[in-house]
Amino acid sequence: MSQLDAVSRETLAKLEIYAQTLKKWNPRINLVAKSTLADLWERHIVDSLQIMAHVPDGTHHIVDIGSGGGFPGLVLAIATSETDAETKVTMIESDQRKSVFLRTVLRETGVAAEVLTDRIERAPPQNADLITARALADLTSLLGFAERHLKPEGVAIFLKGKNWRSELEIAQENWHFEWKEVTSQTSVEAVLLVIKGIHRV
Repeated sequence: MSQLDAVSRETLAKLEIYAQTLKKWNPRINLVAKSTLADLWERHIVDSLQIMAHVPDGTHHIVDIGSGGGFPGLVLAIATSETDAETKVTMIESDQRKSVFLRTVLRETGVAAEVLTDRIERAPPQNADLITARALADLTSLLGFAERHLKPEGVAIFLKGKNWRSELEIAQENWHFEWKEVTSQTSVEAVLLVIKGIHRV
């Protein structure tokens, strides 16, 4: 079953507004690679939406780092606005124009979420229950960001491509953490890395 089959009509309508807004803005600020626009739903929206199945119970604050065009942060904000109104979503994005885009989609969909226009390493620590990132940086860098913004008992979910195993081995030289991989529903080479207990070696 597709992730889209599990969402409400209201959520689907908001995701449609998001997709149309992205297509309108993309020629100006390059939110996603032009070559992926034809497959926007599967490649970007469904890919982000699959995180929802792994959000831990009791999650009140999700922080998406390096949100860019909103994957997965905007997708999670839209999805949780229907399923759990008490969950706050914060997106950290250093690019001013991309931040304006994120706020525009939030306004047009009526979804409440926060956009911080700042560098991840400079933004105030967020004390998040869950941190997410997609196509942002290598795992070692992501763990450093998670250390700053994640509660000690929090969970990180990072969407990773085919080189994830080598990134994992390198990260384990400097970090202790528990991890499991979940095979991506949109690419046989990709995984969701679910990580907790992060601390430096």
